[in-house]
Amino acid sequence: MALLIPSQFSSSSLTHQPSINPNALSPNPLNPKFKPFSKSSSLSQSCRFHRLSSLRCSASSFPEKHHSNPPQSDEVVELPLFPLPLVLFPGAILPLQIFEFRYRIMMHTLLHTDLRFGVIYSDAVSGTAEVGCVGEIVKHERLVDDRFFLICKGQERFRVTNIVRTKPYLVAEVNWLEDRPSGDEDFEGLANEVESYMKDVIRLSNRLNGKPEKEAQDLRRNQFPTPFSFFVGSTFEGAPREQQALLELEDTAARLKREKETLRNTLNYLSAASAVKDVFPSS
Repeated sequence: MALLIPSQFSSSSLTHQPSINPNALSPNPLNPKFKPFSKSSSLSQSCRFHRLSSLRCSASSFPEKHHSNPPQSDEVVELPLFPLPLVLFPGAILPLQIFEFRYRIMMHTLLHTDLRFGVIYSDAVSGTAEVGCVGEIVKHERLVDDRFFLICKGQERFRVTNIVRTKPYLVAEVNWLEDRPSGDEDFEGLANEVESYMKDVIRLSNRLNGKPEKEAQDLRRNQFPTPFSFFVGSTFEGAPREQQALLELEDTAARLKREKETLRNTLNYLSAASAVKDVFPSS
């Protein structure tokens, strides 16, 4: 499920097709702590990937994988990175087709190791983000021409701390991110409010698109507030910078409040559009 959020109701959104060049991210040999993830990064070449719109599946289609040694927030690990003009959230499903040579090399390596790589948002305007999400390969198909069809599931979030190398593909040292406790916030109440707004947005969207105004069923699916907040963020299709801002928040309550505000603004917009449609049915 995807909610198309009008760009004026998100704090940021793309207005053009981004151009990506992971090789433009070169480490500074004089400063091993240098982080080339600045908003002024020059990204000129196209990152050759294709998101497979024909592969639609929900996060619940795949069982959760429980790692024997859960990552600690202060743990530093090396992770291969795949900069893309999209944002992956924990629990979300990402279908990809891999056909650029350097990423085929990466896939060959991953399929013989732990099947995990970092998906990190990048575009020509804001550069490459510091915070991303691990994508774990849950299904793959290797074709005769050495292309790969993948289905990945979002796992832990991470923050890039240092670039290890850029060739043949980007590898970085990362720290894991976890949401911090946020006082006496009513997480359940916030999550329920967000779910209610989502249902209203879906209902009005269906009406404007000439579809039956069916009441949306249980959107939380027994999810706790934190994974539910990630699910909501994953539905904000068309506003990747807003999605990136949500991904970077380390406070579940703050994320849910921001999502509630976006959904409320979207609902107001849809309500106005619906009223116009009632007055001018042919418009």
